[in-house]
Amino acid sequence: MLALRLTRRPALMLSAALASVLLAAAPTARADDVATVRIELTDGVINTRRIELPAKKRFRVEVTNKGKTPAEFESLPLGLELVVAPGSTRSRVLPGKSPGEYPFYDEFHMQTTQGVFVIK
Repeated sequence: MLALRLTRRPALMLSAALASVLLAAAPTARADDVATVRIELTDGVINTRRIELPAKKRFRVEVTNKGKTPAEFESLPLGLELVVAPGSTRSRVLPGKSPGEYPFYDEFHMQTTQGVFVIK
């Protein structure tokens, strides 16, 4: 049994070295390759109501809650829902979307926080 471990060890070391070389050579998506949309919610007030983005390009939605009450940023057509505690920020990267208009709102303050993503 001991001899078997000794003969496998160099193979494992070689496999680990090969894996690290392959991972280093693999292309990675950089954070700055994705457009970021920053939205601020403050107890029923939103900083923007219309957000324009290019079609078929990934984008990040970053929602900051500057208020004293919770917020639930939601866009059903985009499949996006982020519950954000007071003083917190949450984000999610979404895949590229087809051209169109995608409404959004803070579910806890629907009357005053409605807006739209316009994908062109």
